[in-house]
Amino acid sequence: MGTLTIRNLDDTVKKELRKRAAEHGVSMEQEARNLLAESLGLSKRRKVPVEKILELGIKPETPFDLKKVSDEMWDEGLL
Repeated sequence: MGTLTIRNLDDTVKKELRKRAAEHGVSMEQEARNLLAESLGLSKRRKVPVEKILELGIKPETPFDLKKVSDEMWDEGLL
């Protein structure tokens, strides 16, 4: 793996990089690597469509009765 040193980086760019890194839970170096890879079309990040994420928050049509399930498990001797 190679090493790259970037001199004369604008303070605003550095602040934004730090902010993005914090939002993604990675180091500034990792965020810079990710951004470079993305800009070159070499990204390994998986992009999940927003619709897929929103589906996780949708309430089920029929409510889930945990008591009923646990009672059935007790009746069948599973607990």
